[in-house]
Amino acid sequence: MSRRLDVIAARVPRGSRVLDLGCGNGALLAHLREHRGCSVQGVEIDPDKVVACARRGVDVLQLDLEQGLSMFADGSFDLVLMIDSLPNLRNTERALREAARVGRTGIATFANFAYWRIRLRVAGGRLPVTEELPYQWYDTPNLRVATFSDFSVLASKCGLRVQQAFGLHAGSEVHTLPNLLASEAMFVFSAS
Repeated sequence: MSRRLDVIAARVPRGSRVLDLGCGNGALLAHLREHRGCSVQGVEIDPDKVVACARRGVDVLQLDLEQGLSMFADGSFDLVLMIDSLPNLRNTERALREAARVGRTGIATFANFAYWRIRLRVAGGRLPVTEELPYQWYDTPNLRVATFSDFSVLASKCGLRVQQAFGLHAGSEVHTLPNLLASEAMFVFSAS
């Protein structure tokens, strides 16, 4: 598992009930189940990734997150993960509120568009193509772009409490000037 995913996994309490929204191939959930004793559930829209989850033995529902999470009761999970999924949603605010409704705590990560290298690239007249953002502007799955600072504003608007906020770069935590020096933002949040 990558250092980035290790940083995320370290914040997942042992034995937690975990829901991963946009779980991809299920690698993180399989790791949490096997190494942290978590009960895991994934949600993924891509049929190929759903099959990959099944091959790992990860329970996954094929759902469009835009439809909401009405199949889950309030507080069904100890932790809800939104690893890189927020930028791919049209109704980001609703998805964040739903995550906070079904989970006691949430972890959200996304590419930080205020990272200095991205700023430099935009100042040069082009949108970035980086390791964190490996797509050209015309074929990116991201519908939204955000900065580290933007999430705090959205969390406040949604009535959420940010418990931890820091950046990530090359798998390491960035606590000093994360809006400028981190290529990725990471937030641990809960309902107020």
